[in-house]
Amino acid sequence: MTLGAISSKFPPYGKQHTMTCPLCTLDDILEHPTSYECLTCGHDWKKETQQEEDTGPEERVVKDAHGNVLQNGDIVAMVKDLKLKGTSKVLKSGMKSKGIRLVDGDHEIDCKMDGLSIALKAQFVKKVQ
Repeated sequence: MTLGAISSKFPPYGKQHTMTCPLCTLDDILEHPTSYECLTCGHDWKKETQQEEDTGPEERVVKDAHGNVLQNGDIVAMVKDLKLKGTSKVLKSGMKSKGIRLVDGDHEIDCKMDGLSIALKAQFVKKVQ
């Protein structure tokens, strides 16, 4: 093996990388055997952490009570009557909401029904075609 073949196979210690720092988002990165280091802000992180971030966040799929996939802007209707906590109002079965918004958390849907902004679980609504 020649020296050129060895150097192309094994990057030198402290080689600059093309990825960006998770804190300052600049690309002045040094690669160490087990970690990366940002030359600008001094932040260092393990290589495994960067590989997990490269895969990207998994897209969340939200399904209604009947198994239909919900998307932002869909029209949904209530499947059963639900009493709103802290009020005397009841969301009746069949009540519709236009233009839902999907959010993270245990209540996946933000919408307006009966003039109120409400967070709902997807299991209590069905998609209206």
